[in-house]
Amino acid sequence: MPPIRLILGLDPGLRHTGWGIVKQNGNHLAYIAAGRISPDPDLPMASRLLELATDLAAIVAQHHPDESAIEETFINKNAASALKLGQARGAAMLALAQAGLTVTEYSANRIKQSLTGYGHADKTQIQAMIGLLLPGSGKLAADAADALAVAVTHAHHSGGVSAAISAKTRKAI
Repeated sequence: MPPIRLILGLDPGLRHTGWGIVKQNGNHLAYIAAGRISPDPDLPMASRLLELATDLAAIVAQHHPDESAIEETFINKNAASALKLGQARGAAMLALAQAGLTVTEYSANRIKQSLTGYGHADKTQIQAMIGLLLPGSGKLAADAADALAVAVTHAHHSGGVSAAISAKTRKAI
């Protein structure tokens, strides 16, 4: 039987970085915790990135995940926004690597496809699917639900959980 593992998923952003932790026990996934990190927008960039990394390190220290996964940067028409997102991702990935975690990256389309069967699903569809897959997760901010979606995707694609969510479950959305 595959070992029980905790997976930390991240939906990075400079304004809000969503995080979510699921426990994988064979083919079963369970909600552990989720939230978002929201650095003070009035702080200088370096201070915001430090706050993001420091808060992530605290989450890792509290929950002791075994692995982590993060959403890849999407191509943005606004170069300044893409650069800021890249800086937030870099700070997050560094914090996770410093904690000794593997960091696997997944595209937004792959995450959406894994959860809903449709690579262009909207945030409400992702939130609904997370509610079905992870009972007890409650009403979540979109960033936190997206982070849990990243963790679920990692569980599906890294072994241990059935390779795909059943079409029957997807139709429930």
